[in-house]
Amino acid sequence: MFYKKLLLSIIATFSLNSCFSSRYYVLSTASQPMHTYHQTNMSIGVEKVTVPEYLFKREIAIAKSDSEVSFLSDGAWAEDMDAGLTTRLISFLQKKFNQPKVHLYPWDLDTQPNKKVKVSISRFIAQNGKVYLDATWEVVNMRTQHKKARLFHTALETKSMGTTDIVETMNDAFKQLEEEIAKGIKN
Repeated sequence: MFYKKLLLSIIATFSLNSCFSSRYYVLSTASQPMHTYHQTNMSIGVEKVTVPEYLFKREIAIAKSDSEVSFLSDGAWAEDMDAGLTTRLISFLQKKFNQPKVHLYPWDLDTQPNKKVKVSISRFIAQNGKVYLDATWEVVNMRTQHKKARLFHTALETKSMGTTDIVETMNDAFKQLEEEIAKGIKN
């Protein structure tokens, strides 16, 4: 009887430990741009990046098919994806434009930005050995109200369907989106 209870306790402990990930991942660390732009007297407001519902969970999602999503058990996001990607985009644009005046939008009217950026991600997930990132982005010149909106799509192959490789590939996909948005702001 004692051994039976001990065995059940050990099994319960291992079961609980497997429910909690010991590996956490972030995408909020901005990459270093390959080339920078030097534009003075510009400020940029970045709206909070919107993401699909499956990215609001802390588990890392993968698509089993076009209509089935599952979550990996060996890793979790250490941040809210919408907030993390917004922070990353702001940091990247600060580096890219060598400009500290890139902030979360909106803020008070006395400090209206020259340009406002809005990003909406509709798909950001691994499936069949690739990471897919589909998004729309818009840059608004706040003085003229001229808008530039674009669709973005990339599909990058992962080294494997392991969690670390998926996260690294998601990082590379978001780098491509950041670069495209920066070009849109510049031009």
